Amino acid sequence: MDGIVNRIPMDRAMQGLLATIRGSQSTKDWRAGLSLIGAALAFSLMTVCVKHLGGRLPVAQIVLIRSVISIVITWTMLARLRVSPWGHQKGLLIVRGVLGTVALLLFFQALAALPLAAATLLQYTYPTLTALCAWALLGEPIRKRISLAILLGLIGVLLVVQPEWIGQDGASLPAMAASIGLGGALMTALAYVSVRQLSAREHPLVIVFYFPLVSVPATLPLLINTMVQPTRTDWIWLLGVGLFTQLGQVWLTQGLTALPAARATSINYVQVVFATLWGVLFFAESITGTVVVGALCVLGATLISLSARQTVRPDQSPADT
Repeated sequence: MDGIVNRIPMDRAMQGLLATIRGSQSTKDWRAGLSLIGAALAFSLMTVCVKHLGGRLPVAQIVLIRSVISIVITWTMLARLRVSPWGHQKGLLIVRGVLGTVALLLFFQALAALPLAAATLLQYTYPTLTALCAWALLGEPIRKRISLAILLGLIGVLLVVQPEWIGQDGASLPAMAASIGLGGALMTALAYVSVRQLSAREHPLVIVFYFPLVSVPATLPLLINTMVQPTRTDWIWLLGVGLFTQLGQVWLTQGLTALPAARATSINYVQVVFATLWGVLFFAESITGTVVVGALCVLGATLISLSARQTVRPDQSPADT
């Protein structure tokens, strides 16, 4: 009895400490934030696998194989949960799949045509584009703290990737390739906004399922007479692309289900830090003081986004935020 009584103040003290650390954030918010960080980690490992493929396979073939792996995994998970894979908003689900497929094709194409740093920086304009699209299409306000996180994260990305073409003549960056990179970022932003809209009624795995469901028929015509036979080593990296992308999509969808699009995507800047770390560990890339400062900016942006309070729109209940 005494032991139980003694534990009550300790439990209350621990709850008070956790409440202080979390501020006003709910457990749901923090889980969503951790899901987004997990998604960033998974996507960064996916890029490692793509880099190891070394351009030996066509971009469309990588997307196709990744999509087939995702269909098998997602279908199995939906079957175990006894959830219908077809959803309620089929039109918007197909649109999400098209946007995601185009975004992936454009990003991989930009990686092939531009320096890695330049392609990365162009891709990571998508949190700003997502915030603007969510404001224009969903009416989600862009709060001052989230705006600060987006700006700080973008500065951090710039310092981390340090593209050589900054400060030089703009002609040093091919206009068509740069347009492809920016197009990929815009398609990514629109895809994230569609996920945010779908999450009100659709199961996260259903949203994930429609991405590869659209990607397979979309990429097959692009591979006529261009298919390349992967080696055994290639298959290892292709499986890695499929598995890490699947994990990233599931965790990303979970995060976007719980958080406003602008706040969620500002957390995704942390993927650049992961990518820099893998570059040092796996590809012997150098790291400088500027990179460290940039990584700290990205970390600061992530912490600001995680600590931001949710707001409730007039047409929402607290449970919807």
